[in-house]
Amino acid sequence: MKQTSVILAIITLFFLCSSCSAKKEKPKAKPPVPVKVVQALQKNVPVQVKAIGTVEAFTSVAIKSQVNGQIAKLHFTEGSDVEKGALLISIDPEPFQATVSQFEAALAKDQAQATFAREQVERYAGLLKEGIVTRDQYELLQSNADSLAATIAADRAAIKNARIQLGYCSIRSPISGRTGTIALQPGNLVKANDLPIVTVNQLAPIYTTFSIPEKLLAEVKRAMAGNELKIEAVIPNEPGSTETGTISFLDNAVNPATGTIKLKGVFANKSRKLWPGQFTDVVMTLGIRKNSVVVPTNAIQTGQQGQFVYVVKADNSVEMRQVTASMAVGEETVVDKGLAAGETVVVDGQLRLTPGAIVESKEKQPPVKQPAGSSNK
Repeated sequence: MKQTSVILAIITLFFLCSSCSAKKEKPKAKPPVPVKVVQALQKNVPVQVKAIGTVEAFTSVAIKSQVNGQIAKLHFTEGSDVEKGALLISIDPEPFQATVSQFEAALAKDQAQATFAREQVERYAGLLKEGIVTRDQYELLQSNADSLAATIAADRAAIKNARIQLGYCSIRSPISGRTGTIALQPGNLVKANDLPIVTVNQLAPIYTTFSIPEKLLAEVKRAMAGNELKIEAVIPNEPGSTETGTISFLDNAVNPATGTIKLKGVFANKSRKLWPGQFTDVVMTLGIRKNSVVVPTNAIQTGQQGQFVYVVKADNSVEMRQVTASMAVGEETVVDKGLAAGETVVVDGQLRLTPGAIVESKEKQPPVKQPAGSSNK
C-alpha cells in the first residue's frame, strides 16, 4: 500500500510540473520586419512628356563649285569655325579672267564700229535731204548702226556674265558654322554643281527633332496656344547637364504608320554640348498639376489586382492599399487615388511583408556634408 501511494504521488507531481511548464511556455512572436519608409507628400508636379530626340544642324550647306575648274587653294582647315562671308575655296581664276578680257576687247571693237556707223547715218541724213543718196541707202546705214548698238548691249551682258563666273572662283561661306570633312584637295578638278567640297553646319542655334504619340497632340496644342512651350534636352553622358529651348515646329500631319507626330525644338547651344546626329532625351513640360500626392516610384508595387503600396499604421503594422498611379516625374510617382498626403509608405523591404505584419523602420544615413569650398578630385 505504501508503494502504491508513493507511485501515485510521483505521478501527480509529474502532471503538476508538466502543467506548470506548459503555462510558462507561450508562442513566440515574430520579430518586426526591417523596412525603409517615407511619408507621402503633397506638392505641385510638372506635367511632362519624355521622348528620344535626334540633334540636327540648324542649317546645313553643302559647298559646291558653280564653275568648272581646278582648286587653287583652301582657306580653312577641317573642323574649324567659319563666319558668314569668309573665303573658303579659291578656284584657278586665270581662264575666267581671260574670258573677261576677251569680251571687253570685243566690246571696244563694237563700240568703235558703232561710233562710225552713227556718224555715217548723220552724214547720209543730210545727203538724203539734198537728194544725193536714196532712202534705201540711208535706211541700210541706220539698220547697221542699230545692229551695232544691240551688239554692244550683248557684249556688256557677256562681260557681266564672265565677271560673275570669275566671282564664282572665290567660294565663300553662306552661313556661320563649323566645317566638316574636306572631300577635294588643291589641284583637284571640279565640275559645276557636282560633288560637294565640304559641308558647313550651323551649330548655334541647333534643332532637336522628336516624335510623340498622337493621343498627346491635343494637350500639346493647348500648351502651345498660350505661349512658347519650353523643352529640355538632357546631354548624353553628362548627368544633370541640360539645355533649355522652345518648340519651334509641329508637323502638319500624323504619321499613320507609327501613330506619332514630329516636333522640333530649337536650342541656343552656346556651349556646343549638342552635336548634329546625336541622340538625346527630350523633356517637354506641358503644365503644372497642383497639390498632387507623390511617393517614391519604388514604393509602388504591382500585384494580381493592380498597383498597391504598403501603408504603415500607427501600431507599426502594415496594410496593403490598392492605389491608382498616373505619371512619374524623376524618381517620384503621382498617386491619383488610394493614398493621402502624410501617410507613411514602405519603399524598401516589401518582399518580406504580408498584410498585418509588424515593421521596424531603418532610417537612411544622412549624406556626409563636405566643408565649404571643398571639391572632389
